[in-house]
Amino acid sequence: MKIRIIAVGKIKEPFYRDAVSEYVKRLSRFSTIEIVETADEKTKENASYQEAEIIKQKEGERILSEIREREHVIALDLKGKPFDSPELSGRMAELLNQGASTLDFIIGGSIGLSDEVLKRADERWSFSRLTFPHQLMRVILLEQIYRGFKIMNHEPYHK
Repeated sequence: MKIRIIAVGKIKEPFYRDAVSEYVKRLSRFSTIEIVETADEKTKENASYQEAEIIKQKEGERILSEIREREHVIALDLKGKPFDSPELSGRMAELLNQGASTLDFIIGGSIGLSDEVLKRADERWSFSRLTFPHQLMRVILLEQIYRGFKIMNHEPYHK
């Protein structure tokens, strides 16, 4: 199974980059990992609803241009289906058994994902009702994918 993380924006902080690199290295024995960064739009502090929608639209077009037709797309969304770690692992195993060769995980920018991206998604997953910085969300996602593979393979993982 190949995992692609399509994320808006670049990670600037070295500690996030280090954490992402560590989990990509750990995951290499289970899966090929590809991280695709798309450009983010400058967002004013007090952007109007219309301005925010235009920003999400532009970022969404960039995301959609990176998705290939046959890939299974999972959008990370506050309104998505919540999982605990064993459930997430189980869902990953189901997708693998159903023949999904590539999973695309989508992480939006600071104001979320466009309606078009959410419509394209095959599933929407929520990791929490809390809001996380999108840079940190990459680390959380990679850690949970790693944990999911460890559970799937009946391997111990620290709690």
